[in-house]
Amino acid sequence: MLIVTTPTIEGKKIIEYHGLVTGESLLGANVYKDLFSGVRDVVGGRTSAYEEELKKARTVALDSMGEKAAHKGANAVIGVRLAYQNLGGTMGNTIMVTVFGTAVSYQD
Repeated sequence: MLIVTTPTIEGKKIIEYHGLVTGESLLGANVYKDLFSGVRDVVGGRTSAYEEELKKARTVALDSMGEKAAHKGANAVIGVRLAYQNLGGTMGNTIMVTVFGTAVSYQD
């Protein structure tokens, strides 16, 4: 599944638009506790374990979106955007990763 942030695919002809597809993933409060208990992992002001968890959450969201696009018969998703939101409140310190784009079919 080709996933791009651009509105077109250079050198390819889009032959069908299948509509909006999304993917979501949550990074829960327990992860915060686990990660920040090992603050010694901070290098140059960055927590590599936390970055790795964010990467996993982003990958899950992208994979979910790609599966939904494939289910619609698409072979690409264009105009992809990513968003991160701290849900806070009753959800604790939960971060939601959301990705969305337009599922399309293109010809080589």
